[in-house]
Amino acid sequence: MTEAYAEVTTEYIYDEHAFSCNKTDIQEFGKIFLPLFYIAVFALGLTGNLMVVFAIVKGNKKSITDIYLLNLAISDLLFVISLPFWASNTVRGWTLGTTACTAVSSLYYIGFFGGMFFITVISIDRYLAIVRATYSLRSRTVRHGFLVSCGVWAIAVLVSVPQFVFSQLIENYCVAVFPEKLENIWPVFCNMELNTIGFLIPVCIIFYCYCGIIKTLLSCKNQKKVRAIKLILVVVVVFFLFWSPYNVLIFLDTLKHYELFTDCNQIKSLDYAMHLAETIAFSHCCLNPFIYAFAGEKFRKYLYHVCLKCCPFLCFCGPCSHYQVSHSVSYAESVVNSNITQNTSDQDGSVFV
Repeated sequence: MTEAYAEVTTEYIYDEHAFSCNKTDIQEFGKIFLPLFYIAVFALGLTGNLMVVFAIVKGNKKSITDIYLLNLAISDLLFVISLPFWASNTVRGWTLGTTACTAVSSLYYIGFFGGMFFITVISIDRYLAIVRATYSLRSRTVRHGFLVSCGVWAIAVLVSVPQFVFSQLIENYCVAVFPEKLENIWPVFCNMELNTIGFLIPVCIIFYCYCGIIKTLLSCKNQKKVRAIKLILVVVVVFFLFWSPYNVLIFLDTLKHYELFTDCNQIKSLDYAMHLAETIAFSHCCLNPFIYAFAGEKFRKYLYHVCLKCCPFLCFCGPCSHYQVSHSVSYAESVVNSNITQNTSDQDGSVFV
């Protein structure tokens, strides 16, 4: 994010003028590496998140958890849909015009912020369902989830505007071009927004919520709490490991605007590190369906039926059978849910994730 698309395609254009640093090798590396990575993330993210959308839409009974998972999947879809355009922009420049440049940039950032916000909302929802069960008895409804989702989308659009409002075509590349009065202030502001609103605040909320959930689960007497705690740790650790390197490099990019890095080798090292960190961070949207959705019974059933329909012979032999969930397991999970909270109608066990 740090002008992510500009960063990987034309940042070296500005840096060459500012620092007299030849970045042809980074440009050539980016033209080979980034398109392959973008297309891979696009294919995996599109497949996984579409399955989540279809599973929820085809489901009979919707819960507030389903609403948030659906919106998280939509956010990730908006994000990954923009990646093929940036892959093309990296290789041969932008060929779709200024309007498309602004539109794809907006999808990119709205999808990014939307994904971060809905991951945070899911954490808060699970905190309320488990730690504040009595308090949230009337608030965790589908209608409430719909209203919260609308508010989250509005905020995501609002905070995305500074990131794409100046998107223009320069030398056949879609980049952010700032007015002369803002060229030293706006990039720093955008980076700070990405670091704070897009990472630090969500991380603090997620950490607080899941610490409260773990504390509550440890005091409960049920057979599922060990699995639940493991899933929670996976959510927190994976989120932090995937996004923290990228945000550290965004912060270093901010320092670069103040000319704290003037050595060409240092600048090149930061650019290569940004490529690697970007690879790790963007891959997180491919994991969201498995971390947040497919850990639940409802989605495991859906995977089983899809697998059964697409490859009945393989499923008959067993490779897909571990996705099948029996009625006894379904009942057992619902009992555990009711032991922890009496107010949630979630029967997929996803509140534990």
